[in-house]
Amino acid sequence: MPSENIRVAIQVTNQHSTYAGIRETVQRLEDLGVDVVMNWDHFFPLSGDPDGLHFEAWTMLAAIAEQTERVELGPLVNCNLYRNPDLQADMARTIDHISGGRFIFGTGSGWFERDFTEYGYDFGTAGSRLDALATDLPRIKERWAKLNPAPLRRIPILIGGGGEKKTLRIVAEHADIWHSFSDTETLERKLGILREHCAAVGRDPEEIELSTGVMMRRGGRANDGRGIDTAQLERQYELGVRLFQTDCDGPDHDLEPARQLLAWRDAFLGR
Repeated sequence: MPSENIRVAIQVTNQHSTYAGIRETVQRLEDLGVDVVMNWDHFFPLSGDPDGLHFEAWTMLAAIAEQTERVELGPLVNCNLYRNPDLQADMARTIDHISGGRFIFGTGSGWFERDFTEYGYDFGTAGSRLDALATDLPRIKERWAKLNPAPLRRIPILIGGGGEKKTLRIVAEHADIWHSFSDTETLERKLGILREHCAAVGRDPEEIELSTGVMMRRGGRANDGRGIDTAQLERQYELGVRLFQTDCDGPDHDLEPARQLLAWRDAFLGR
């Protein structure tokens, strides 16, 4: 398991904002001291006006890599089926170099049907999309080994999702980081299943960093029923979670959730 340090990740969503607003938000987050800045790999907004402002993920990530100096960055998460796996590997390696070795390859199987249908991809089934991810991840890693120049570091693979039969098996085989949106009880149960998959593939589960999404209502304050549930975060920490993520959504890009999560992290580790 990673060290006792806690990392804070903020997903700057691609929706309902100008790019100037996104760029400024990323800079403010780096200045605040967050550890990881992420976006999402969709082509349309997921909330609000379904045809509102929206930008593509990977070109944005390259710009964020050039703009920033310290934060790690990556998609939460890439959709495996939108791009050829060898191309994904090359894009990740390129952003790894642009960023000076700060790229995290967050990936998953995709789920938003409109993305698939309007951009001409076969939506298939949840099972077929996960099968494709399982097939393509070895190919991505093989391409990283062939590229010239090579990645600056062993690019960490983050896999998002909590499916117990297929997703967690893929996590056991390939992930450096597993990200889920789970309450503490669910997380504890799924960790038991992940350990079983790790045993089946001969992997030490302690090698996989645990990441969780932190839900917070806009404008909330810690422990008031709207802010972060610090007791749950501490219980998840006890289960091994070391990367805690929340969102920063357009158009206003409220930084209060990031501030609260950073404040909790600093107070908790300062005990």
